[in-house]
Amino acid sequence: MSVLIQKVPDSLDERAKIAARIDDAMRGAAQAGMAQPDSAQTNPVQVGTGRITIFEHARVVDALGDERDAWLILRDGVIIVRGVGDVLLEAIKDELISEVGVSARDMRVLDVKGAIVCPGYIDIHSHGGWGSAFDDGPEAISMARAFHMLHGTTRNVLSLITNPWENLLENVRVAAGVTKQREDVLGLHLEGPFLAVKRKGAHDEQCLLDPTPERVEQLLDAADGTLQQITIAPELPHGMSAIEQFARAGVHPAVGHCDADYDQARAGFEHGASIMTHMFNAMNGISHRAPGPIPAATQNDGVTVELIADGFHVQVPVLRSAVQMTQHRLALVTDAMAAAGCPDGAYLLGNLEVNVVDGHARLVSNGAIAGSTLNLEEAVQRMVLEVGMSVRDAIEAATFTPARALGLDRPNAVTSAPVGLLRQGFAADVLVLHPATLEVQEVWCAGVQIGE
Repeated sequence: MSVLIQKVPDSLDERAKIAARIDDAMRGAAQAGMAQPDSAQTNPVQVGTGRITIFEHARVVDALGDERDAWLILRDGVIIVRGVGDVLLEAIKDELISEVGVSARDMRVLDVKGAIVCPGYIDIHSHGGWGSAFDDGPEAISMARAFHMLHGTTRNVLSLITNPWENLLENVRVAAGVTKQREDVLGLHLEGPFLAVKRKGAHDEQCLLDPTPERVEQLLDAADGTLQQITIAPELPHGMSAIEQFARAGVHPAVGHCDADYDQARAGFEHGASIMTHMFNAMNGISHRAPGPIPAATQNDGVTVELIADGFHVQVPVLRSAVQMTQHRLALVTDAMAAAGCPDGAYLLGNLEVNVVDGHARLVSNGAIAGSTLNLEEAVQRMVLEVGMSVRDAIEAATFTPARALGLDRPNAVTSAPVGLLRQGFAADVLVLHPATLEVQEVWCAGVQIGE
């Protein structure tokens, strides 16, 4: 299999053209609605009317299984059936032709020759890429999404950085509008402004605020139902009440950028927080006499733990420990900023100047780490090839776990079909990976082949 679109285009014009094509495809997918098949359908092969795509001779991997000599069939933006072995597949092909009436031209068969076929990656914490930030409007969102799409991230939550309050509200309104128009955008994540000054990381201290009920309502109004996640330091004066208020509104509060002790963090999770924002980063660490927020998250089976697996934010030995501590609750995220996919140099993160050297982003003002230049393709590769995670578990951490964290692994109001698994009725978000290097070679999102 060959990569259909160059992942590192030579020019900004070429990047813009790629972004425009992907943008059009995702808006079209959103308008089509991509109806789910009836889960009670006794013969799933008879679902749908559109073109059929068959992946054969694949190693099909998702959170629920790792099967060789397997196959997968897509139609109308969803997965209609999967299985193992040529005999059954040939019988289904015959049924498609003789009983369902599918013509040969409406059936595309892809022999992937033992490559890995897995669900599309889902990044619930990313700020941008290809020189563009999700805070900067529709064109910037399209550009950054294109970068991550080509590296296998078929669905993104748009993470917005701390900004002056009125600017932030406007950024939320604009990003909310884009969310409603694109199939590949799952909603918004606000990383700020409700953060601890001591653990602000690469956020403007002058813009940090206490999450009063009035401010919470303003954000909910601006997001208009698109806010998926918000990071909050639970020890702030109104931290606990804000966690409860957001949770009641259907938002997933996350504990992070905090200086909370163990009891404060545990209370945050008990009051409704269900995610830990990039564990180990921008929070007090673990001490045998001051355990802090990390054990509060890892000891709570209802908490999903984000991890930036670039080997810089968190080094490989600690990545291994994180796997042991979190079992199947680990969600790989990038925390990627605009410099992802770009050369070293000067960039902005919100209003703050950033310098990128050797792919590592730091604030010019104080040297604080300022996001990453990571993509989920690299994160999965590192977790398997360096950390020693199984292929199945690493793929789970980049697909099913983040989907489950936001309730998108079941029928929901955000996606036209559930995401995160390669099972009947799930969205046809599919990657073809090199069997040895795990390089992303082909990408489908909602049944649309990227680059076709």
